[in-house]
Amino acid sequence: MLGDDDSQHEEQRAPLVIEAPGVDEVGVVPWALLLRQRMRRKMAESDRYRWIVLGVALLGFLTVTFTITILAVSIPTISEDLGTSQNALTWLITGPTLAFAVIGPLVGKLGDLRGHRPVYLIGLTGAGVFAALSALAWSGPSLIAFRVLGATIGAATGPSSMAIINRAFRPEERAQAMGYWTMVMAGGPVLGVVVGGPVVEAFTWRWIFIAQVPLTILAVVVAYAVLPATDKVPGVRFDLSGAIALTAAVTLALLGLNQGPTSGWDSPLVVGAFALAPLALLLFVRIERRVPDPLIPLEYFRRRNFAFPIGVDFFLNFAYMGGFILTPLLLQEVLGYGETRAGLLSIARPLTFAVAGPIAGYLVLRVGERLSASFGAATIVASMIGLSTVGPGTSDAVVVAALALSGVGLGASVPSMSSLIANAVDIRDLGVVGASQQMLAQLGAATGIQIMQTVQAAREHAVGLAESYSQAYLVGGAVAAAGLACAVYVRSTPREPAIR
Repeated sequence: MLGDDDSQHEEQRAPLVIEAPGVDEVGVVPWALLLRQRMRRKMAESDRYRWIVLGVALLGFLTVTFTITILAVSIPTISEDLGTSQNALTWLITGPTLAFAVIGPLVGKLGDLRGHRPVYLIGLTGAGVFAALSALAWSGPSLIAFRVLGATIGAATGPSSMAIINRAFRPEERAQAMGYWTMVMAGGPVLGVVVGGPVVEAFTWRWIFIAQVPLTILAVVVAYAVLPATDKVPGVRFDLSGAIALTAAVTLALLGLNQGPTSGWDSPLVVGAFALAPLALLLFVRIERRVPDPLIPLEYFRRRNFAFPIGVDFFLNFAYMGGFILTPLLLQEVLGYGETRAGLLSIARPLTFAVAGPIAGYLVLRVGERLSASFGAATIVASMIGLSTVGPGTSDAVVVAALALSGVGLGASVPSMSSLIANAVDIRDLGVVGASQQMLAQLGAATGIQIMQTVQAAREHAVGLAESYSQAYLVGGAVAAAGLACAVYVRSTPREPAIR
């Protein structure tokens, strides 16, 4: 199992020495450090230590992610309380989401170079501090600023938790662990939506963040005591120029996608963002080819089990999130449902996603990653086709079944693709690679949301309301089919016959 590095063993053997003028050297026993190391060493001897690491890493990850969507149902209340427009407060949701996508590779690389445990702890602590500040926010702009800053530093928990978990598990077991990571990633937002409404109605929206503070403190204390250290990489410089170029490319692409529907796809801002994003990406590639220590080794993109799984994640998130945003509008505008009924039905998708992740992680041990991902992609294609048939008179059972297919599909594919990517790269790059996977999945999600909504809006006057939604879902199905094509080309991780 994972143990501390040599410096930590040396630290355990040597007493702390304090020197002062005119005072003899005094040996002071660092009891807190010794107690923590003794407890971790005892746990490391257990066969279940890797599962303890998994649970602790996911606890902290959950405390950060569940608040991303928790304010979605509270925006009208916050708007009235702080005197800020609801349109401006949508950045309470958009800002943290963009921060997770943009900052991920940077903090992932820092973890690879400086150790994932301290980066994880710093990200978790920072998220707790900004949660406390969010509870004290005095205006809309201050709340948005605290939320974005909290998500920016809290983004470190995503790639670092994934890297710590992948290091704790053997390559053939990683799909199981990633199944639970997927459950938290998908289940956190569901928990936020479910808990957010009742908390705000019973108390105030500020209690959302007040409650987050002690949960974060608990997660920090447990993570400090339990999580293993990861090796630092000496003599390697952080690729700052590559990080700036990649951040610029992703930010510009997300800006164009975000502003396209509101400002117009032909507006100077949107056209300029889409024109500059590829240039920034080309600059990033040029930098990575020249620097001795690149942010992301480009040769990974020539590896079959790296490039194709990323394609699967991008295309399936396009369809999944495009449908996720479109479906509540379909239920309200075409079927005439109220917001509460539409919201309850929509929960079927992330809920089945969260449940399917761990189940798929175990099934991968028997069927392999390629079959699991192919099944997931085909299921999402079927979901898009099913949603394209929804119209006046469609029963709730049909809607829930179609939504559940999307959740099952993504839940079946994400653990498989995450484990394949981790197994395809050097262990020292697990952080930045995992973060890059999340970043491209977010790009796929943002692209799907905007493209499918644009298709629906553009086709409404020509074919009618219900048919415009149908055509938008079929676009999502076609993109998911591209994900299926990518899934067919991956290779499953070799496993012992006994495991099969």
